[in-house]
Amino acid sequence: MSVAKELVCVVDDDQSVRRGLRRLFKSAGYAAETFASAEDYLAREIFEGSICLVLDVRMPGVNGPDLQEVLESRGACEQIVFITGHADVPTCTKAMKNGAVDFLLKPFDDEELIEAVKRALERGEEQLRKRRGRHEARGLIDKLTPREFDVFRFVILGLLNKQIAAELHTAEKTIKVHRGRVMQKLRVTSVPDLVRISQRAGVAPARNRA
Repeated sequence: MSVAKELVCVVDDDQSVRRGLRRLFKSAGYAAETFASAEDYLAREIFEGSICLVLDVRMPGVNGPDLQEVLESRGACEQIVFITGHADVPTCTKAMKNGAVDFLLKPFDDEELIEAVKRALERGEEQLRKRRGRHEARGLIDKLTPREFDVFRFVILGLLNKQIAAELHTAEKTIKVHRGRVMQKLRVTSVPDLVRISQRAGVAPARNRA
């Protein structure tokens, strides 16, 4: 049995809406699940792929915007398409500012919703790729010794071995050895490659103290 890489989750307290949207997404070829409340969704086990959350704005208990904030605080990758029968400009503006993909007013056009879900899943997959790249880069950098890490940060600053040696108060040949080990451990062959790894991992260059 194949495991879905994409998932559409409908969170709405109206059973008829949940049932109808689940049928719609299934007919469009998406794996879909439904939840009667934000609390039910938060209790779901973690899904490793891209998720589009089709989320009602007004619900008892934790409402749609509240759930958006909870997910944001967790660093989650869910992409949200809000649906509502009670639109107001401040809520819509805040939801979009906080990263929602779309904000649709009930009754909405099925094709419009499917298109919004498609965009959400694509954006979610892009975020997951970046997260995986960041995790991989950090894993490689974690293999460096403290001194190799220092050298790495000066190299991505653009300093030559002689300049790095002066910064770290050591011999140039020692820096050359450390630099070679950094390149080997990070599996790269050039300074631009080192810079790209630092950017993926979120590592800033060292400050030139000279």
